Amino acid sequence: MENKIKPALIGGVILGLLSAIPFVGVVNACCCAWAIVGGLAATYFYVKDSATPARPADGAVLGVIAGLIGAVIYVILGIPLGILTGNATLALIASIMGNINPEAAIAMEQQAALMQNQSVGALILSSIPGALIGAVLLIIFATIGGLIGVPLFEKRKGGGAGVPPPPAPGGYAVGGGGGYNPGA
Repeated sequence: MENKIKPALIGGVILGLLSAIPFVGVVNACCCAWAIVGGLAATYFYVKDSATPARPADGAVLGVIAGLIGAVIYVILGIPLGILTGNATLALIASIMGNINPEAAIAMEQQAALMQNQSVGALILSSIPGALIGAVLLIIFATIGGLIGVPLFEKRKGGGAGVPPPPAPGGYAVGGGGGYNPGA
């Protein structure tokens, strides 16, 4: 487990920071892409430094740990950054949406106007449920990234495989193309 902490920490910091930074975090709208990248990064660094081939279970554990670390970073940094840049973010999204769906842009502008009238405490309280849902999604998708990373990065023999087959009955080796040798 110790050898999983450092790679998971790297992956978690990557996904947490990229998810929390306004405008950059919008990439998560595409299937929680930063969370998947964080799980992939954790698996990559684990495989790179591991003496033994990684298994799918290793990728899942790495993804969960990276997701937990990233979720904590996302909640701690994301809420304050979201409050500080909320109106600018909504204005940018509204201008983009204005070209696609003018009615949605108007609704977003109204939401921005409502946010301007709220106190900081009310903004924090209203941000917590969304941040917690986002944190759960980050953990789930980081786990998926960790699982994807094992077959993607593990190229050593036995990497990503399940349980090895049992030995042949009677202790005879199977395969290899050798003939019968009664004197052996």
